[in-house]
Amino acid sequence: MGLLELCREAFGAGDLYQVLGVRPEASANEIRRGYHRVSLRVHPDRAEPADKERSTRHFQILGKVYAVLSDEEQRTLYDQQGIVDEESTVLTQDCNWEEYWRLLFKKITVKNIKDFEKKYKHSTEELEDIKAAYEDFKGDMDKIMESVLCVDYTDEPRIRQIIQHAIDSGELPSYKSFVNESKRKINARKRKAEKEAKEAEESREEMGLGEGDDDLKVLIQSRMGSRKKEMEDFVARMEAKYANKSKKGGKKATPQK
Repeated sequence: MGLLELCREAFGAGDLYQVLGVRPEASANEIRRGYHRVSLRVHPDRAEPADKERSTRHFQILGKVYAVLSDEEQRTLYDQQGIVDEESTVLTQDCNWEEYWRLLFKKITVKNIKDFEKKYKHSTEELEDIKAAYEDFKGDMDKIMESVLCVDYTDEPRIRQIIQHAIDSGELPSYKSFVNESKRKINARKRKAEKEAKEAEESREEMGLGEGDDDLKVLIQSRMGSRKKEMEDFVARMEAKYANKSKKGGKKATPQK
């Protein structure tokens, strides 16, 4: 069975870009982030014992999708003809896809996040992310505050000031959802954020969490429902930013020994 058929069977999508949840015009970095985001959902280490075999298979298929789209020659062939060269080295070599994945994405610790936060806040990168989030979400501050890395409710006045300055200068359009947001909605967002911050701190204290990889994993697992997913997505974005810069998209997977 070819890769496209495997994708259709495993992910319900016969298009490689759809499998990663990215646009056909996506940059190499966007493809990398898409791969990382989806891979976290199917990684064998996160699967229940009964789903381990199925998860491993899906993870392997996903690795092949990324290998094709991160290889310039293979991606060009797919874009132009809609086919995958099943005989290419990218797909025929014997690969350890979990090792390949870990070469691409460095493990993130609580300390990494704190160190990153110090550099990220007030940086040019943060400024651009805030502006992009404002336009992406048409001025919806709920979504903007959820989207921008490392911010909490205490940052909101600063975030609003940055956006308002960009609106006043004509750099950003004026969306009603932003300029006319009610105080009731602002206060509701603050109360929700304060409650979640308190719950997170209580979870850390109850578990005696420290600064290691395992502590971060336990913290994520301690949160349920949508909050757990948000934390996983946050770590996914952090891991993408901390990805080993020397491992470029076209690198081949490491053969099994």
